[in-house]
Amino acid sequence: MKFKVIALATVAVAAAAFATAQAPRGTVVHEESIRVSSGTDAAKLGEVARGHELVVLDTTRDWTHVEAIIAEPRRDSDDEDEQQGKTITGWIQSKALVLNSTPNGDKIIFGEAADSEDQASSRRGRRDAAQDAMRLYYRIYDLFPTSPLASEGLYRAADIRWQIERSDVMTRPSAREREAYLRGQIGEEWMRLVIKKFPGSKWADLANFRLIENKLCGDWQGASKCPEKEADIYEKYAKEHEQSPAAPEALYQAAWRYSALIEIFKTEANPKKADQSKARALELAQKIVAQYSQSDWALRAQDLIFYIQQGVPTFGNATD
Repeated sequence: MKFKVIALATVAVAAAAFATAQAPRGTVVHEESIRVSSGTDAAKLGEVARGHELVVLDTTRDWTHVEAIIAEPRRDSDDEDEQQGKTITGWIQSKALVLNSTPNGDKIIFGEAADSEDQASSRRGRRDAAQDAMRLYYRIYDLFPTSPLASEGLYRAADIRWQIERSDVMTRPSAREREAYLRGQIGEEWMRLVIKKFPGSKWADLANFRLIENKLCGDWQGASKCPEKEADIYEKYAKEHEQSPAAPEALYQAAWRYSALIEIFKTEANPKKADQSKARALELAQKIVAQYSQSDWALRAQDLIFYIQQGVPTFGNATD
């Protein structure tokens, strides 16, 4: 009898989990208060910010009973509460709620995400707008996985997270270390998710380009090892991702590093390699002009060509 009760309890838990998984999901495009019951006079349990995941439990005319996931589980944290995440169950007004069944819901969320991203770049923008934009972009992929906007949404979410983490990494003293492995690394999980879910897309190409940053040296310290390695990495990217929007930039980064090596090899008393670097820098810069003539990088390449041909150093104490 005891085993029968346990079995029934297990079935009940599984059924509840299945029901939750099948429940409508959504997010809010404007911050909303979550309350203990439906009604503006009911006690507040907390606030639900833009982009947080909501699971719908029940609805009335103007209110929706939801489970709000206001802190995603973090597998990389040592804190038990952070590992579990945080949810609040309560009622929110339905006016700002966008569900995965809402017509044009993906476009509505994308528009709000873009607005939040603009807010984040403005001096007087809304506080935490970057985090809002990150969550909203991710929700497009999460709630509307077959949407034409899903791949861009996931990439933009990953890119905002990348920029936030990069800003933190680059303020640490270790950012000046020469070897990349000696400084903090920017988390790659989200970028790799873009590559996995949307292989061959321009968003996967851009994600691969971002990952290069974790391979770059902090400070060259005037030696040729780092710029040689980095130039090779950028050249390889441009070769493997010719259709990428970042391909001309990758070629430019490689060309500029070869131009820097002209002076570096002179200080290392290696004139042969200095000459080879000059030839390679010109070759790559001219390739940008020929293949990507409509890109701003083509104009920057023209400027770099002028510097190299005139013998103006692009790296070191001689530069302005």
